[in-house]
Amino acid sequence: MFVHCTIETHKEAGIRPSKTYQSFVAAADSHREVGFIEKYVRNHITREVRNISEKDNAKEFGKYLVRMKEKNQNFFFELNLEGDHCIKHAFWANARSRAAFDYFRDVVSFDTTYNTNRYNLVLGSFVGVNHHGKSTLLGCALMKNEDIQLFKWLFECWLRCMGGKAPKGILTNQCALIQRAIELCMPTTIRRN
Repeated sequence: MFVHCTIETHKEAGIRPSKTYQSFVAAADSHREVGFIEKYVRNHITREVRNISEKDNAKEFGKYLVRMKEKNQNFFFELNLEGDHCIKHAFWANARSRAAFDYFRDVVSFDTTYNTNRYNLVLGSFVGVNHHGKSTLLGCALMKNEDIQLFKWLFECWLRCMGGKAPKGILTNQCALIQRAIELCMPTTIRRN
């Protein structure tokens, strides 16, 4: 704890990591007695900066969604943070996506095969097909994990966004949890895998 506090105090004072490490060496009388190398000091600083940055990023993402809603009242979003610093789950759809669903809602694909590397979040997307046979995005979600309660929340949120109208069919990546969430939220929807 002393080492962490010293590193953080030195960082705030603008002392370089190499000088901070040298202060530990001087206090211990040798490199061998310190018990860690200079890279540990640098890694600790980097880790702390990344944690602060990720907390700020979640707040900034929330602010961005609010700004989008202010620009266009048809923009829809729901965001849930854990402890005000990381995303638990989020869903958003712009006005164009919501309008497209009214025209192209026969069959919708929902896919969660993508993960974000930096924040370790699952990316989910709702996609339809327009009258030209081209994919059209109908909404996106970020999720901390994949469980039945989260998928249930997501599909209920998506239904609210789309005015309570369910598609005739949903194509999924064959996850049993997704299938169960669809059954709970849209019992009359045909489910296709």
